[in-house]
Amino acid sequence: MNESPLLNRHFQRRQKAAVAGLHLPTAEELLRGMAFFRDDLIEDIREYSGRLSASVKKRNGGGLELLAASLDMLNFDPSEEGVLAVEAALDHSDEVERLPINQCRLRCRFYRAVFGNGQATALIAGEIAHLASEDIGSGRGNELLSRSLGWALQSRALDRRQRLGISVQGYSDWFFPEIRTYEVHFTNAIVKATGNELEALDSALDVLGVAKCEKESLEGLERPRDGVVVFGGIGNEGTADGKRVAREFAKLSQRPLPLSATPELNGVRSRLVTEFPHAAAVTDKLLEDLSGRSTVHMRPVILLGSPGCGKTRFARRLSEEMGAPYNLVSCGGLSDSAIGGTARRWSSGEPSLPVMAVCQHGCANPIVILDEIEKIGTSRHNGNVHDVLIGLLELETSERWHDPYLQANCDLSHVSWLMTANSIEPIPSALRDRCRILRFPDPEADQLAVFSARILERLYIEAGHDPRWATPLEQFELDALADVWTGGSLRRLERLVEGLREARERARQQH
Repeated sequence: MNESPLLNRHFQRRQKAAVAGLHLPTAEELLRGMAFFRDDLIEDIREYSGRLSASVKKRNGGGLELLAASLDMLNFDPSEEGVLAVEAALDHSDEVERLPINQCRLRCRFYRAVFGNGQATALIAGEIAHLASEDIGSGRGNELLSRSLGWALQSRALDRRQRLGISVQGYSDWFFPEIRTYEVHFTNAIVKATGNELEALDSALDVLGVAKCEKESLEGLERPRDGVVVFGGIGNEGTADGKRVAREFAKLSQRPLPLSATPELNGVRSRLVTEFPHAAAVTDKLLEDLSGRSTVHMRPVILLGSPGCGKTRFARRLSEEMGAPYNLVSCGGLSDSAIGGTARRWSSGEPSLPVMAVCQHGCANPIVILDEIEKIGTSRHNGNVHDVLIGLLELETSERWHDPYLQANCDLSHVSWLMTANSIEPIPSALRDRCRILRFPDPEADQLAVFSARILERLYIEAGHDPRWATPLEQFELDALADVWTGGSLRRLERLVEGLREARERARQQH
């Protein structure tokens, strides 16, 4: 067996440097088991946030002012709340070249896990499992597999503590000792099972004394799939253009791409209903599609509602809660068949929209959100978006979608389509027939307190402030809002809450 990362000399040198405060571990090194900077979580957070803040401040635009401010706050207050504020700022920051946004998200998730967040711990277990899959055959895979299983079991322990109301304060002090105990037992079980994965899992659970019901619960969670081959090959690969396209898709062609797993739906429902109380029925109908599924996939849906009712934000938040990557596309600028791809022979040649989504995220089941689909142009000069969509929404054709840029068939049947519309009449009946149309209700006046509180928090974030500074609205302020907002458009309510926030700021400056 090859040398494992923990015995690898290079890893050991960097490990010693990290403990000595001479090397800040990368996110991948943390996943592989390297110690924090100076062997201390708080020191690591401060060192990382300080360095990234300095890097962010050298760049302009892209909503980075809020990110820099939240990083400075995290450096001052290295807490789980501070980490959450950085993650919120990342959601409002554009992708900037050479700025490690994704690595920052992963590191924040790692920090939250060590603070005792069960969901973050489960996500980190998945990241470690991904590393293990890459290292299979190198001698490092089993070690990382044991580590991943240890994190997964730890996440379940955290969830149980939370359900029982047991505090996890100070959890970072005993987080890793528990993980290491699990790792040792899993390693012994895997060695004992001599390579039989199912036997290894059962043996490890037996060693840990997990009850039979716990085993069944673990087995109910689908094990990672090998994925789906979306791109079976590139057409006319012998031509100059074909060779160029083949190089573009070299990492994806004829290789299985992962499928995003379905998350725990009760938690998803709870969070969505809290944020969108007026849309509880819509939430339930959409989650019914996912019940019992191991991977994320929904039937094509059109959310039909009046302007400003929150349907676009709901579609985005649903996608985020699913844990699946998504692309939000405004249909106001779509007037031809470009959504279905353009032939490679043209200078403007590009793959179809779902193919680009798959490539961008390296995932076989992204979610595509088409916003205000009724605004798609109806001219047929260069083809029509509706005609292309009809083919993409049909299972039979999406499994063998011929992309004009690749000049080959692709399996796009795992892509989910969420669409929003203000009115249904402009949408062709052939397209309507292939979708489930759910009426998205207007917000109601009795939900004013919920909506205004969330809007106020978001306004503080967008203004570059810590959302914790958002003092709850006073009763007289809520009464004033209730006099002029009796339900309906959330955009109008946002303008009213913004006016209150500005009035607060003026009053504060005068005093």
